Amino acid sequence: MGIVVNLDVMMAKRKMSLTELATEVDITLANLSILKNNKAKAVRFSTLEAICKALNCQPGDILEYVPDSE
Repeated sequence: MGIVVNLDVMMAKRKMSLTELATEVDITLANLSILKNNKAKAVRFSTLEAICKALNCQPGDILEYVPDSE
């Protein structure tokens, strides 16, 4: 499976909507949605930093490595 983005979990814990986070991070709703739905192939450190600042969390709270099941 690889890297899983648990952005929706942190947003729920912080009671923040996708629109609120997109506005605070200054990222388009479409791009944030791609990231939230695990469709993104990459994320800039500056974007990750802004998301962590907005959600008051660590990168490890959002990103998780899940090994492929064989």
